Amino acid sequence: MTSQVNSTAEQADHAKPADSAAASQTGPTPGEGQHGAGTGKETRQLDRVIIRFAGDSGDGMQLTGDRFTSETASFGNDLSTLPNFPAEIRAPAGTLPGVSSFQLHFADHDILTPGDAPDVLVAMNPAALKANVGDLPAGAVLIVNTDEFTKRPMAKVGYAANPLEDGSLEAFQVHGVPLTTLTVEALKEFGLSRKEAERSKNMFALGLLSWMYHRPTEGTEAYLRKKFAKKPQLAQANVTAFRAGWNFGETTEDFAVSYEVAPASSAFQAGVYRNISGNLALAYGLVAASVQAELPLFLGSYPITPASDILHELSRHKNFGVRSFQAEDEIAGIGAALGAAFGGSLAVTTTSGPGVALKSETIGLAVSLELPLVVVDIQRGGPSTGLPTKTEQADLLQAMYGRNGEAPVPIVAPSTPADCFEAALEAARIALVYRTPVFLLSDGYLANGSEPWRVPDVEGLPDLRVRFASGPNHELADGSRVFWPYKRDAVTLARPWAVPGTAGLEHRIGGIEKQDGSGNISYDPANHELMVRTRQAKIDGIAVEDVRVDDPGGARVLVLGWGSTYGPIAAAVRRLRGEGMALAQAHLRHLNPFPANVGEVLASYERVVIPEMNLGQLATLIRAKYAIDARSHTQVNGMPFKAEELANALKEALNA
Repeated sequence: MTSQVNSTAEQADHAKPADSAAASQTGPTPGEGQHGAGTGKETRQLDRVIIRFAGDSGDGMQLTGDRFTSETASFGNDLSTLPNFPAEIRAPAGTLPGVSSFQLHFADHDILTPGDAPDVLVAMNPAALKANVGDLPAGAVLIVNTDEFTKRPMAKVGYAANPLEDGSLEAFQVHGVPLTTLTVEALKEFGLSRKEAERSKNMFALGLLSWMYHRPTEGTEAYLRKKFAKKPQLAQANVTAFRAGWNFGETTEDFAVSYEVAPASSAFQAGVYRNISGNLALAYGLVAASVQAELPLFLGSYPITPASDILHELSRHKNFGVRSFQAEDEIAGIGAALGAAFGGSLAVTTTSGPGVALKSETIGLAVSLELPLVVVDIQRGGPSTGLPTKTEQADLLQAMYGRNGEAPVPIVAPSTPADCFEAALEAARIALVYRTPVFLLSDGYLANGSEPWRVPDVEGLPDLRVRFASGPNHELADGSRVFWPYKRDAVTLARPWAVPGTAGLEHRIGGIEKQDGSGNISYDPANHELMVRTRQAKIDGIAVEDVRVDDPGGARVLVLGWGSTYGPIAAAVRRLRGEGMALAQAHLRHLNPFPANVGEVLASYERVVIPEMNLGQLATLIRAKYAIDARSHTQVNGMPFKAEELANALKEALNA
């Protein structure tokens, strides 16, 4: 669902790519289930709110958050989300490891992060409360499902006494709501078992929060009817629970105040917007790239968290000529993709860090063959299996150097969920123009998070069409014309791309070193040195945009970032500038090669601070290449930076 936005104001910090509901600047139309029935309750205006839904991994918290997000996007707020769920398919019920949460930050102005701390926490059980209460600021609203606060569930997470009764929550505005009981009562007419009825308590909670914050309701009701179309009774039961939650908020005396957050009219350029996650934006970007290149898209992949959603999404787009192949393992996935590249497709393989390790030999083969291949790495906590559902930026050096021999590969990194669309187009451009495998480094935070995305005009997308080799390109000493597969373009150093089956263009492929030009097998030392240096020169010569610096003037300190740290860095810099401190900010999309002006930019500041969700990998590369004393600020706890903590670290750098 999309809609037109009439505001022409530029966004303060970054261009917004988008969610499945669009931004309507006029707000919802009151109707059945809509706020505004005239109960005499107070309505307060807020400029922003951070809400976190938390419960068991089987309580539907991700669905609840997703629906609230979609309705918030349709209302026209700017937003940013942070889903957080356990790696286990079904962790033990009621335990801390089994807690799943979804945080949403929405506002009437441009925002950059999902927020540091929730203003509202909905806790479906004691485990959800204990796992999240430490993040709440004083005065936060706490909505608790009192039905779950019995002896056994509390003992399971170490509560010796009921926290709702022992005074430990006095700092918060606590609303105890028997969500389970109220849901079962609302659904008694459907003849469901108690267990079946209890499953709809997340919809009751969603209805209550929709009333509290004046969210539209029609979209959620339509979604539920579609989701359970084959089970009409369950569809109506969930709609009924949703409405019951809304009506509870409208009629109960416990909630005397509701809140309004106006649409973010000034935060968006004019255009059509939708909410979008990073993985969905990346999938759309790959489809767009194949259309712009007029090439079939081939995905060779093996399911792995948090990259699997790209495989799922691309499998739905056969109408765009997408061929998705779920291989038996990571090695087969990239092998098939490389074969498709040899055959003339825009070839992609998707994975996470452990999969990159398995694919490394074939990536080296792609370097040797000099074929276009996009390697998408949705980074997660490592090493080994690590933290499958948590985020990290620790694969940069693996992407840079994780192959045998000298095997340089370009690296592109998106900065926001919506920016994954543009990053996919850029990775495809580099792969096709320069005939090389390209790394696209996203991460779990971007992949699962979402924000508004301005749907681009198709006419404005880059032209990615390529010219395949069509005939002989080299003249031998005897005057005969032949095809040399490694005769290079004088500007890009890319070799010709010959589709198998084209008469006269037969040539060898394989991992053994090629003779310059002819592509014949060569063990000549001088030829090997020439080929190694030529492949490196090709990567070094890739044309990329200069890095842009946001400097208010007079800044001595530059904050340099890459990837998903953009939002927290920009929010922290914005906060410090508001306190009168001068800070410059720059963010790298291209990590190999670096933009040509990076050295000049770095030399313009007394101090450079590089925040990363690793132990300083970009800082290592910057120090090595530019010989500057870049200072690292690192975090590897599986979560994105909090803006306040980052602002404090940057303040220390300013005062050092």
